[in-house]
Amino acid sequence: MKQINEEVFFPDQEIVRVDRSEIEALQKQALTAKRRRSRLCTHRDVSDSLHEMLIVHPENTYVRPHKHLGKPESFHIITGTLSVIIFDEDGNITEIIPMGDYSSGQNFYYRIPDPLYHTVMITSEIAVFHESTTGPFKRSDTIFAPWSPKEKDLHGVKIFMNRFADL
Repeated sequence: MKQINEEVFFPDQEIVRVDRSEIEALQKQALTAKRRRSRLCTHRDVSDSLHEMLIVHPENTYVRPHKHLGKPESFHIITGTLSVIIFDEDGNITEIIPMGDYSSGQNFYYRIPDPLYHTVMITSEIAVFHESTTGPFKRSDTIFAPWSPKEKDLHGVKIFMNRFADL
């Protein structure tokens, strides 16, 4: 894997293959990364029309609620558990989707076709999931919820995440 920054990797092979050792390396990286996350982008470039990523989030990782303009998103859980939380425009929870791998008996796949505010709350020590969306990647296509705390607002993040402590 080629490391792009502290959290992002791209494959260094023509045909992308991922085994346990790559997932374990991503897990170790996520545990030491400042934002507590890592990902292997399996697409070649940010301009690709299909973006697929293997993403690792340890417990207590804050993913600021956001929505994607004109981009569907799907998750397939590989290991661990999490809840996808969907919000309305005012920040009220409209749905909570508990997820785990196939053997857990929970939802192991979800797809959100519309631009809805959402976040994930990790409910296991670490969660690994496969995410797919359309490209190209443009930061301006992601809209952060104005009612959610910015990542650097550690006190606000703690209060926000405590709302979901019982998931």
